Amino acid sequence: MSNYNAVTKHITLPDGRQISIETGKLAKFADGAVVVRLGDAMLLATVVSQPSSRGDVDFLPLSVDYQEKFGGAGKIPGSFQRREGRLSDHEILVCRIVDRILRPMFPKDYHYEVQVLISLISADKDVQPDALAALAASAAITISDIPFAGPISEVRVARIDGKLQINPKTADIARADIDLIVGATADSVAMVEGEMNEVSEEEMVEAIAYAHEAIKEQCRVQSELAAAVEKAQIKREYPKYEENEDLKSRVTQGIYDLAYKVAQLGDTSKAGRKKGFGGVKEQFLQQLIAEQPELDMKQFGRYYSSAEKKAIRDMMIKERTRLDGRKLTEIRPIWSEINYLPGAHGSALFTRGETQSLTTVALGTKLDEQIIDSAMQSGYSKFMLHYNFPAFSTGEVKPNRGPGRREIGHGNLALRSLKRVLPSDEENPYTIRIVSDILESNGSSSMATVCAGSLALMDAGVKVRAAVAGIAMGLVQDKETGEYAVLSDILGDEDHLGDMDFKVTGTEKGIVACQMDIKIQGLSNEILTAALHQAREGRLHILREMAKTINAPAADLKPHTPRSHKMLIDKEYIGAVIGPGGKVIQQIQKDTNATVIIEEKDEKGHVSIYASNKEDMQAAISRIQAIAATPEVGETYKGKVRSIQPYGAFVEIMPGKDGLLHISEVSHERLSALEGVLEVGQEIDVKLLDIDKKTGKYRLSRKVLLPKPERTTEQNGTAQ
Repeated sequence: MSNYNAVTKHITLPDGRQISIETGKLAKFADGAVVVRLGDAMLLATVVSQPSSRGDVDFLPLSVDYQEKFGGAGKIPGSFQRREGRLSDHEILVCRIVDRILRPMFPKDYHYEVQVLISLISADKDVQPDALAALAASAAITISDIPFAGPISEVRVARIDGKLQINPKTADIARADIDLIVGATADSVAMVEGEMNEVSEEEMVEAIAYAHEAIKEQCRVQSELAAAVEKAQIKREYPKYEENEDLKSRVTQGIYDLAYKVAQLGDTSKAGRKKGFGGVKEQFLQQLIAEQPELDMKQFGRYYSSAEKKAIRDMMIKERTRLDGRKLTEIRPIWSEINYLPGAHGSALFTRGETQSLTTVALGTKLDEQIIDSAMQSGYSKFMLHYNFPAFSTGEVKPNRGPGRREIGHGNLALRSLKRVLPSDEENPYTIRIVSDILESNGSSSMATVCAGSLALMDAGVKVRAAVAGIAMGLVQDKETGEYAVLSDILGDEDHLGDMDFKVTGTEKGIVACQMDIKIQGLSNEILTAALHQAREGRLHILREMAKTINAPAADLKPHTPRSHKMLIDKEYIGAVIGPGGKVIQQIQKDTNATVIIEEKDEKGHVSIYASNKEDMQAAISRIQAIAATPEVGETYKGKVRSIQPYGAFVEIMPGKDGLLHISEVSHERLSALEGVLEVGQEIDVKLLDIDKKTGKYRLSRKVLLPKPERTTEQNGTAQ
């Protein structure tokens, strides 16, 4: 069979495993297509760019989709339609980590629609495909004729048993105390995302540097692959911006000083700054229109934005102050409140500057766990965090269509941050759901979610190991002079105008999660280390402010929170507690108003009981203990007559445990029948005489508990 002139290159990982990149065999109508393989895991990545652009588009319309095919894992989807549907949260998160590193690599004036599709077409339980997705996407673009400043790649770096590893096996990741996805070009790191167990800043920098060395090799191999593909040799031509140097110079000279002065004012409100810069723009625009009635508004807008951006950036570097008047390391004013919502199991209101999160905690039972059904994973999750960003939080009007990719990404970062301090499953019987509703937003709303979530967990009485705070760091750097300013707790404008958005979360002891996007090339370890240490000081300040509201988990749960109790029963009694068709356990729940859940694990029955008060809880516990208790020979029980037979009666001595009371053991008198002696439903005291070793049947006696009648002289045979 022909290989269609396929070209294959190989990358050797530090542990000796090989990644292969193949092109020329599949999807040849795409502008670029590759298959990346590690072990049995295979990803097909394709890219197509439209040959023309819409005239009204002044941005890059890039879409990145990642999807895991169930068939590649030998599974059938669990959905009603039994087919792949909308992307799962996990797939969306992979889309985001790929998109964030690809997007800055396209020319700024390339406005042609680009679609990148990445499909997991074969799965390997030992390989995590998210670490290969960006490599596949980059390789597909690199071998195409689409303009691209790559190649780039991403790897997972994890520290397992004290040793850093690249793209470790799935089973080993569970033991990692550092788990990062790092994205970079051959020259510089551009993206970092992951979680850690309270590690130091130096340990994190070391892991990133180790990952970058592996990425350099992957970029080199992609370049070799592109050199072997004819189409990649000449990149497609497209119309560039037609620069009007006179207009550009006129705009820059006309507004730079005015914008610089507005930036220097240090207005603390977003609305005030917007009004100030807007006034500069409007005044200058009217003057320019009077001079040039045929003014190209698109060109003006582009030149104005560039000049305003430069003025603001120069001001921050030279004056060492911020748009809102803060010092570079200064954190916006913070206030917080707990137990704001009396109906929630835990709640917190956290406000930092003009960013505000109202967050709730709900504690549920095992029945509330989230079902996980994907090509690579099946099971349940007992911790969820959802982040909502309504339009009113920024004073806008937008359709409410549910969470988008941004909301899912921000929620995942907060989830990663807080899950690291949750109690173990043995210590925490609850399913936990946190919901953060952003009510005001001017930068760092995901970090506000971390802070509010930490406060709400403590308010709910969840025994977290430590409080967690988050801070977003920014960077402004002058490429010509090399001068830079690292900004703590950035505003939305500073994120837009800056060169870095670096979100860091942690406890007093160390970092637990991070997410970094770098918009420039050549970020040095010196700047990265400085940003991390500055973030630490900011994080500790925020933690101190949070501690003024609550500094430890509440001693008890809220009165309306379901109480929980766990108990173990012997495996043989699981069926008895459940009963035929669930009849027994349903009756227990009905009688006690408790929720009872039983799982079989490790040859034992693990029983979880949830109730709203102690009385209901104790009633459910007693019922289960009665069923699961083992009758002991020689003990006396109060039993209930369940049925009467010619040869005796069956008496229930414990729920679900009946024994035979033979007719000869009912009374000291010789009985020919039990009519008139016992009745169905009658309660009597009986003693357990014996348990048949083969059948497990119980032999009971009532007679041994009754006083013996005195024997007459005739009965004794002593008449004279």
